[in-house]
Amino acid sequence: MSATAPLLHVEKLRRHFPVRNVLGLRTGTIKALDDVTFAVRAGETFGIVGESGCGKTTLGKTLAGIHEPSAGRILFEGAEISNLRGPARAGVSQRLQYIHQDPGNALDPRWTIGRSLDEPLATHTSLSRSDRAARSREILAAVGLPAEHLHLYPHELSGGQQRRVGLARILTLKPRLVILDEPTSGLDVSIQATVLKLLQSLQKAFDLTYLFISHDLSVVHLMCNRVAVMYLGQIVEIAPVSELFAAARHPYSRSLLAAIPRIGGRRVTDTFALEGEPPDAGNLPSGCRFRSRCPHAAPLCAEREPRLEPQAGAHRTACHLADSLQPARA
Repeated sequence: MSATAPLLHVEKLRRHFPVRNVLGLRTGTIKALDDVTFAVRAGETFGIVGESGCGKTTLGKTLAGIHEPSAGRILFEGAEISNLRGPARAGVSQRLQYIHQDPGNALDPRWTIGRSLDEPLATHTSLSRSDRAARSREILAAVGLPAEHLHLYPHELSGGQQRRVGLARILTLKPRLVILDEPTSGLDVSIQATVLKLLQSLQKAFDLTYLFISHDLSVVHLMCNRVAVMYLGQIVEIAPVSELFAAARHPYSRSLLAAIPRIGGRRVTDTFALEGEPPDAGNLPSGCRFRSRCPHAAPLCAEREPRLEPQAGAHRTACHLADSLQPARA
């Protein structure tokens, strides 16, 4: 891989799920991911945001090999990994790791923390038992947990401690890219802050690149270098995080920013507020998928699907009216 090439390059990625009736006959298709294209540079934290059901988690699981892509390409470290299976996929999985939304459910309740940390090392490395034990203690200390926790079971840990164990488990294999799926969900504010600081320190210590999936824009603003906004399986806007928060261009992005709570009221970017529910993912509208909820929708929006086009600088927006709308400023 050349020094200028992205660590991860996703091109026209699709993940479609069949809809079947009670007889098992296919009656439709849910386009969970549809022509998703973006790139992640080594060392950065790239955010993925959007409402529940927009495809964020499906994207993370498809990149990690949990779901098979329906079409498109995934290039990691310069090599295509879209359809790898068996040992070839296992080799990639050491360097590209996925952390689930619920770390407690991702840990086997019958296994101690020590065994959970040892399992990936025993599977993917040739280290001796004593070397694996030493690596487990070292990584556990790196995430701020004492060695005594190696003898505990997942139910004996708090939510924050379980997340630390989840991080320790993937760090044992020394990955390059870590997909973090809602890493602060379900935690109170003080624990969230501790986990986020830990993620930042681990990124520097282990030279990590993060794909940071979250619905919490305040956390994304704090953690990410760039951010992609997803709506119904597509990316509608990509920008450096400072540009997105300062001057969002897509109406959907504006609505998300307007909904960020703050003390004394709500954050105000403009007068646009998001109303209604997203369309049925199995019966998408023609043209722009957001047009049924957009107050600026024009006839063109129903006729043609917008493409993700370059705007000013590194800003890209999928909106027919992006050039005519005044950028929303926080």
